[in-house]
Amino acid sequence: MTDPRVELAHLAASLRAYLEWQKDTGATGIPRAPRRAAPAPLEAAPPVAAPPVVAKAPPPPPEPPRATAALEQPDWAASSAKVPVQKAPVTAAPVVVTAPVGPPRALDVIAAEVASCTRCELAKTRTNTVFSRGNPEAKLCFVGEAPGADEDAQGLPFVGRAGQLLDRMIVAMGLDPAKDVYVCNIIKCRPPGNRKPTPEESDTCIPYLHEQLAAVAPKVIVAMGNTAVAALLGTKLGITKVRGEWKLYRGRVLLMPTYHPSYLLRPSPQQVQAKRDAWEDLQKVMKELGLAPPPKPAT
Repeated sequence: MTDPRVELAHLAASLRAYLEWQKDTGATGIPRAPRRAAPAPLEAAPPVAAPPVVAKAPPPPPEPPRATAALEQPDWAASSAKVPVQKAPVTAAPVVVTAPVGPPRALDVIAAEVASCTRCELAKTRTNTVFSRGNPEAKLCFVGEAPGADEDAQGLPFVGRAGQLLDRMIVAMGLDPAKDVYVCNIIKCRPPGNRKPTPEESDTCIPYLHEQLAAVAPKVIVAMGNTAVAALLGTKLGITKVRGEWKLYRGRVLLMPTYHPSYLLRPSPQQVQAKRDAWEDLQKVMKELGLAPPPKPAT
C-alpha cells in the first residue's frame, strides 16, 4: 500500500515544478477551466402584425320616398263637360267628413228635434231655434253662420239687414228667394250678443246641418263667411284665401265659398272690392247652374 506521505511528497514536487515552469515562461496563476461562451441573447421575435382592419363602408342611406305627382282635379268653374285640367297646389290634406249612415230623416223630423235640442248652453238663451227658409227642393243652398237678434225673434234665418242684402243678391242672379233657393245656418240658436260661435258649439250643432243637407241634396252650396266654410270644408284657411274657388262638400257637392252678407254691409276700405268679388263668385254659381243673368229693367 502506497504511503500517503510519499504521494503527498510527489504532489508537492509536481506543484513546485509547475510553478517554476510558470516563472520561467512568465505565466502566473493557476489555469482555470475555459469559460463557456455565453449563449447569444435571443432575438425578440418580431411582433406579429395584426391583420389590417378593413373599414366597412357604411350601409347606403335608405332612398327617400319618391314624391308622387300632384293629383289633377278639374276646374269646376266652367259648366261645360270639357274643362282644361290644372294641377292642384300642394296644400295641407283636407279633412274628409264621412257621409251619414243610412238615409236622412225627413226635414220636419230633424226640425222638431232641433226645436227641443238642449245639447249646448245656447239653448238657455235662445227665443226660437232657427232651422231654414226657402224651398227644400231647390238646387241651390246658401249656408251662413248663426242667427242674429231678428232671426232669433222670428225663428227664420236671414231676415235682418244681412238677409235683405242676401235676397237682393239672389234676385240679381235671376232667382226667387222663396222658391229657388234653400237658406240655413251652421248654428241653429243665436249666440248671445251675436258673437261668433265657439268651435264646441259648431261641433255640437253641425250634425243637424249635415243631415239637413243630405235631405235637401242641393246641386250647389254657397258657404258664406269663415264659420260656414270652416265647418263644411274642415279648413282653417280664411275666407279671403278660399273664396271664389270651387270646393267639394263631402266629396260630391259643389261648394262656392264667398263673403257673408254682414261683412259686405260693414263699412271698410275693402267694402266696394268685396262686393265685386262676391258678385263674381255668384256669377260662377250661375254659370254652373246654367242660369242666364236677368234682363236689365227698361229705363
